[in-house]
Amino acid sequence: MSISVQNIGKKFGAFTALDNISLDFPQGELVALLGPSGCGKTTLLRVIAGLEHPDQGKVLFDGEDASRRDVRQRQVGFVFQHYALFRHMTVFENVAFGLRVKKRKERPSNAEIERKVHELLNLVQLDWLADRYPSQLSGGQRQRIALARALAVEPKVLLLDEPFGALDAKVRKELRRWLRRLHDELHITSIFVTHDQEEALEVADRVVLMNKGHIEQIGTPNEVYTRPATQFVYGFLGSANIFHGRISDGGLAVGEHTLPLDECTLKAEVGEDGAAVAYARPHDLEIVRPNGHAEEGIPSKVLRVLTIGTLIRVELENPANPTTPIEAELTREQYDELNLKDGEEVVVRTKNVRLFPKIDYLANRVSV
Repeated sequence: MSISVQNIGKKFGAFTALDNISLDFPQGELVALLGPSGCGKTTLLRVIAGLEHPDQGKVLFDGEDASRRDVRQRQVGFVFQHYALFRHMTVFENVAFGLRVKKRKERPSNAEIERKVHELLNLVQLDWLADRYPSQLSGGQRQRIALARALAVEPKVLLLDEPFGALDAKVRKELRRWLRRLHDELHITSIFVTHDQEEALEVADRVVLMNKGHIEQIGTPNEVYTRPATQFVYGFLGSANIFHGRISDGGLAVGEHTLPLDECTLKAEVGEDGAAVAYARPHDLEIVRPNGHAEEGIPSKVLRVLTIGTLIRVELENPANPTTPIEAELTREQYDELNLKDGEEVVVRTKNVRLFPKIDYLANRVSV
């Protein structure tokens, strides 16, 4: 089933949760609604489910207006962050619940219910736990049971609200890989809410970046990460170093120093009087030693060196903003070659940088 939301608006008192949102979710796609707390992503999910009614706009399922349908008529499966399993029921009965409460004429036979439940428990690889109670399961197992229960009623759409938010990092990573494999097998149109950027980029076909009730960018994980449309997207997805300055003499003047920029970057739109903000990922910074001559770049000092797996993170003094250090990432080979020491004087350059006008990022929002 395809979904379309058109001009959706929703307020809670004076607070605008959704401001004229329009989006399309094609059949069989797995889409992540990503953004910080309070950006409107859960409200949008609840509007699609029929758990919230918008102040304006409409929701279309396969091109038909579903705005007036109640939750049961929308044929959606909903998975909550905190499982919402019935504690007094076994795993089997939790999954069977949605089938048992159907209207008599739609309700499957007991034999069919048993077959369906065991089929779903096998799908989520937990059939061996059918007779246990939720309190006897781990967090990851409970979440898989919650998903099996949502799938039992054969929904046309699967909605997941921070499905792995209550789990530890290792279990989250295992479950999101499992969710991706499950989606590839079932091809149900799925929308999941998350504030975890890594989760969205790893699992989703498309990512919708939201902020303050607006859409900042829509695209594949690769598109939103490598070609962020706004300052908000650049800063929210992954680590970023931010340099405020003005375009001058082939680079960005940051205080008394200049970051050299290539000709293509210099053609980017900037604010009045050349005011600009440069964003650079930690792996796009270069660290060199001063050679006694005037070096292009920002003079700095090594504050701390951290080893994170095969990467080396170097925290450097930021002369323009002493409270926020510059972060650079090096491969082990690069680090071994430089042989950096704490307190050593170095020069920081950028290998790749993105310029934005020095304005409020909301004014730089893409239209959808």
